[in-house]
Amino acid sequence: MYGNYKVVCNTAAGRRRYMQYLIPQIISSDIVDRYDIWVNTMNIRDIEFFRMLAKKYDKINLVWQPDGIIDGNNSINAFYKFCMDDDTVYIKLDDDIVWIEPNFFESIVRFRIDNPQYFLVSPLVINNQKSTYVLQCLNKLNTRRYQRADPFSKIFWKSDKFALELHEWFIGNYLKTGKYEELHCGVRPMGLTRFSINSIVWFGSQMKRFGGVVSGDDEEFLSSIKPTELGMSNCLYCDTIVAHFAFFPQRKLLDKGNILERYGEILHDIWSTRPEMKEMDDCVQECMSKVDSLDDSQCELLERPEYCKRKKESRLKRRVAFLLGRYKEKKSRFITN
Repeated sequence: MYGNYKVVCNTAAGRRRYMQYLIPQIISSDIVDRYDIWVNTMNIRDIEFFRMLAKKYDKINLVWQPDGIIDGNNSINAFYKFCMDDDTVYIKLDDDIVWIEPNFFESIVRFRIDNPQYFLVSPLVINNQKSTYVLQCLNKLNTRRYQRADPFSKIFWKSDKFALELHEWFIGNYLKTGKYEELHCGVRPMGLTRFSINSIVWFGSQMKRFGGVVSGDDEEFLSSIKPTELGMSNCLYCDTIVAHFAFFPQRKLLDKGNILERYGEILHDIWSTRPEMKEMDDCVQECMSKVDSLDDSQCELLERPEYCKRKKESRLKRRVAFLLGRYKEKKSRFITN
């Protein structure tokens, strides 16, 4: 609770290898009233991990995919219908947010409440193309050559080599030294542009205006389409920071560079000095060990949600459909009314 607002965090889950570090940082916050884990996976070990922690911590609430269909990012949009309560601030964090600045929740919720004119608010996110662009423009991050504010930048979004360098730069220069506040860079409003929604904050009452109906790609819809329809802008609140592990083209090299483990070591060291956090960390690690030790026969005995995977067409069929669509586009008018 913050002021007169309830505070609810949520994560589309998920991968326990990342969330072992995320969960303690969320549920330890005094102002977070509830943590909704959107169970958007059919991996039974991940599901069992979430179940174990939900039994241990009352703050954790498992939310099941309402349509019973799991299709990666394409089945996330149905969860937003659970995020429409009045007098509630919702904070969405990707499952691979690996570090959260101390006092993050108080800082971003306060800014959110004080600035209702924005549709979405995002913190400064390490490894997010728009946040990296801001750091570049303000000369806090020096790049060999200027990179444009492209949501699918070949460098800021796609490049695994750049992501590895960025994490090493942040860990070495700012995280281990405790100087991360030097990267704070104020308020940066933005509009009519897509950005990666690794961490976003909204009012339940705002989501309620359109019934929580999020069409298609939730990132495109929430960062571009809906605020444009409503005549609102979004905002980067760059005076608080989170670190995002990887976009999918980056993961392989970051795993080779042990980036996740390096964040984990830093967190374990910090938590070991705080008894309540050490107890929480030990509990999470115990659950990880139990789940990882399950063999396939034991997993078969676990309760599975009534989920099914959306049947995907073959790559050849998708390619033919794509080329046929492009051919029809060339033969048709651009303007249809």
